[in-house]
Amino acid sequence: MRARFIGLAALSLIVACGERSVDLPAPVPDTATTRMLEQGALIGFSHQQNAAHVWRSIPYAAPPVGDLRWRAPRQASGWDGTREALDHAPWCTQVRGRLDDGSNAAGIPLGSIMGQEDCLYLNIYAPKMDAEAAAATDLPVMMWIHGGSNVWGRAEQYDPSAFAAQENVVVAVMQYRLGPLGWFAHESLRQSAETENDESANFAILDQIAALDWLAGNIATFGGNPENITIFGESAGGHDVAALLSSPKAAGKFHKAIIQSGSFASASLEDAETGGPMAGQAIATKLLGEEVTAQALRTVPIADLYAAYGDNLDTEEWEPPRIIEDGIVLPEGDMLDAFASPDTFNAVPIMTGTNKDETKLFNILDDRLVRWRFGRIPRARNLNVYNAVAEYQSRMWRVSAVDRPSNLMHSGGHGEIYTYRFDWDEAGKAFGADFAELFGAAHGLEIPFVFGQYRFLGDADKWVFTEENAAGRLALSSAMMGYWGEFARTGAPGDGGQGLPIWTSWSTDSATPNIMILDSPASGGPALVADQESAERVAKDLFNDPRLADDTLTCQVYAATAYWNPDLAEFDTGGCTATQAIGTEED
Repeated sequence: MRARFIGLAALSLIVACGERSVDLPAPVPDTATTRMLEQGALIGFSHQQNAAHVWRSIPYAAPPVGDLRWRAPRQASGWDGTREALDHAPWCTQVRGRLDDGSNAAGIPLGSIMGQEDCLYLNIYAPKMDAEAAAATDLPVMMWIHGGSNVWGRAEQYDPSAFAAQENVVVAVMQYRLGPLGWFAHESLRQSAETENDESANFAILDQIAALDWLAGNIATFGGNPENITIFGESAGGHDVAALLSSPKAAGKFHKAIIQSGSFASASLEDAETGGPMAGQAIATKLLGEEVTAQALRTVPIADLYAAYGDNLDTEEWEPPRIIEDGIVLPEGDMLDAFASPDTFNAVPIMTGTNKDETKLFNILDDRLVRWRFGRIPRARNLNVYNAVAEYQSRMWRVSAVDRPSNLMHSGGHGEIYTYRFDWDEAGKAFGADFAELFGAAHGLEIPFVFGQYRFLGDADKWVFTEENAAGRLALSSAMMGYWGEFARTGAPGDGGQGLPIWTSWSTDSATPNIMILDSPASGGPALVADQESAERVAKDLFNDPRLADDTLTCQVYAATAYWNPDLAEFDTGGCTATQAIGTEED
């Protein structure tokens, strides 16, 4: 799955799960949250809305600055006195998107660089308890890895306090190096390595492993069980979860994994270093000429580093390599191949799923598909084409992220696989725009339901999450929190601890219920159904779709799908090409 689907241009539309938060008083220290860590004393605060304690901006590794740029993370330093964990952490270096409109981004032009290299911090959310009670309990621990195409995002966007309180789990939300600071391959960096991990090109994945190490040593202080850690992430975060599953360096550091709308793709070390204008060698030469040294690279100003990638840093044209088969953090060879046998990946219980209308989040920004009245009110130019493009692209996303890897793991002997499709599409309407149609069950929309925080699209939230759909979405949210929480507790979602429909493991038998459809009760969910998706089935349906009135429209929809899924070409029965552009005809 190419990064077009998780690209920065589209994801900048999201204010994911909390950046535009309800105005709340500034947090104040709560003595009940005082904890003693290996690094020193820490005090957090009580959440103003939910029965949870919160600690922000805890350093889990040393700042990766100066000589530590493009090295594996080092152990975090301690501190004197009591550290107040009240404020959000500084963002990792990233590009300003269209809805980065908080105080930290005010007045900064689109495409500008924000954040800083000193950014390896995490937040912790736990049910309310004092230090004595925390020391006596062992709750499941969940580490959230944020999305954003691995070039954008930060911990402050996510507030899992309601989830932590309802499910009695401890949730850590961590930040990791992004873009070229998180993934970069160059011979000079390998030659200057001080440790084996320094030779890796996956510095961000090493950050995530360092966060897991920190949790192992400290999370018991917050009431968490270091022997029961679940990693979970959405989009690029789900992609990173897949990388951790395939990484020998992460073996034994987590015990369950959830991939939400992720990917199993990877780049070879050769491609990441020499494979094009955004590969490490080309960027280093552009910055320093032919005399490239590790020391010189580590002193390059951040602005110059990002400028070397071009002028389109806030669009999908920016494609720095990520998830690199470096032979150290990730084995050599295609990452998906590792999942063929439990002997070649970290074979823990796995949940993986996608959303029914993944790509509507991105397609709503495509001028060929949608026009915007007054620059604010979207309308599909041709509703049949709009829905068809989203359906087939999203089904192919499912093939890549759910059915294909699940079948591979199941055939290799790993049976602890649980799959889902998120179908909620009951958003409201405003000014003639039907958000149920335009967004549907779009990419990322499941996150508010998992975290119980209905903040996703900024100003559009009041039209998406309405009083009319409140009962159904709250019921679905409670069910999803239950399933996620039960999976973290036991390794199987079961009945979500609520008497919900039993969620059984994946089966390759087409007649056996094997995938959980997550939807509101009014739409028949949640419900376990028998369903198998494949590229052959997608192509067959596409070329026989009655919504597409002629061969031209059919081929346009095929091209929009096959461009990012070249394996679909094997089943092209329409004589199409992957270069036919979508038109702009209106109904």
